[in-house]
Amino acid sequence: MKKIIGILGLLLVVCLVTTIVSEYFLTGRNIENVVRRTALFGIISIGAAFVIVTSGIDLSIGSVICLTGCLLPWLLVEQGMSPWVVLPLLALLSVGIGVAHGWFITKLKLQPFVVTLCGLLLYRGATRGIVADQSQGFKGGYEGLKWLAQGSLPLPFTDAGVPMPCVLLLLVAGLSAVFLHRTVWGRYLKALGRNEEAARYSGVNTDRMVILAYAVCGLLSGVGGMLFVLDVGSAQPVDFGSFYELYAIAAAVLGGCSLRGGEVSILGVIIGAALMQVLRNAIVLIDAIPNNIEFAIIGIVILAGVSADELVRRAVAARR
Repeated sequence: MKKIIGILGLLLVVCLVTTIVSEYFLTGRNIENVVRRTALFGIISIGAAFVIVTSGIDLSIGSVICLTGCLLPWLLVEQGMSPWVVLPLLALLSVGIGVAHGWFITKLKLQPFVVTLCGLLLYRGATRGIVADQSQGFKGGYEGLKWLAQGSLPLPFTDAGVPMPCVLLLLVAGLSAVFLHRTVWGRYLKALGRNEEAARYSGVNTDRMVILAYAVCGLLSGVGGMLFVLDVGSAQPVDFGSFYELYAIAAAVLGGCSLRGGEVSILGVIIGAALMQVLRNAIVLIDAIPNNIEFAIIGIVILAGVSADELVRRAVAARR
């Protein structure tokens, strides 16, 4: 709870400073854009949290987003397939990618960093080959499908609406929170992250739980990729989804997920995702900050989050 309060306070400070410096921050269009992007990045950040809680890492999130984000319009427009076939197919593909990652990590005992780094290269390269390195779009069609990312759910007795990505985020966050904090499998995941050997001796099938964590991450990355392309309307395989894994990992770490594993807070992850998007928005709006240092700021934020986690751990250990 202290971590959540701390990251929430930092978010409010960044919002306040940006509001003072830029008159455009609190405009309706800008707020809606930030909220939608926070919801989209929040979904993939929850996926990253499932892996991090097991003390793992997934560097292929951005490439999985590229794969599903480019294949969705390619299959619909170029191949003429039905959305009722394409959406489940890409979801199954995403789950299969996560299962493959978990299998290599558990059965072949490869390091998560190596496995997912290879995935980062493999999936983007495969996508560029499949679509012949051409930009993919919906060519003005599939407006009903785009509603999942661009539409809003109307609120009763008001003219306002809740963006659909926020509705999907709340659904994913609710299911994830129940799974992690109210089921025995969630306790297994956290026990695995704290001490894998002890969890195994306690009767936990650690291999199965690791595979499950990577499967969830793969699924949410794939769903995120489809929502991203539905939001922007097109995808270029060269750079679509590039570095999105950094935003996801940063949001999870800032939100209370320890890179050592065993700790997770879905609410904290969502707040962390919001902080990352507000920072990106502030860089764009504040003229005094060059846009080309965006990734430098992200690196500083991740380093600060990891350093704070380590200092808190040492302080708690010293007090005990």
